[in-house]
Amino acid sequence: MACAAARSPADQDRFICIYPAYLNNKKTIAEGRRIPISKAVENPTATEIQDVCSAVGLNAFLEKNKMYSREWNRDIQYRGRVRVQLKQEDGSLCLGQFPSRKSVMLYAAEMIPKLKTRTQKTGGGDPNLQQGEGSKKGKGKKKK
Repeated sequence: MACAAARSPADQDRFICIYPAYLNNKKTIAEGRRIPISKAVENPTATEIQDVCSAVGLNAFLEKNKMYSREWNRDIQYRGRVRVQLKQEDGSLCLGQFPSRKSVMLYAAEMIPKLKTRTQKTGGGDPNLQQGEGSKKGKGKKKK
């Protein structure tokens, strides 16, 4: 335990970890969700979490090949974790609005739906057109 106390809070090993499962409203608490379902986001990605944390001024970096141990799905979209620095070298908070890991998770869950990538995906017209084209291709294959 003496070794842990000797390491600086600014070491990357001491940054907090945030996995997408912590913020996912499709997960139960037993499956790894750590915030209330009313505040959680539908299928967040590690990249989105990193974008939100970096935009607010937190020192955050993405570890793409890490996986949450309770995640059974091995797809690329469920991979990754974000390491976020909460405390500086002297032990003081990096940003006063984020005193704990839970505050960072709640902020990320609040901001992810407002990302440009999320707002473009939910636009009504374009995805419907793409689906229509796809179904025409499917019908052509059935006739052969």
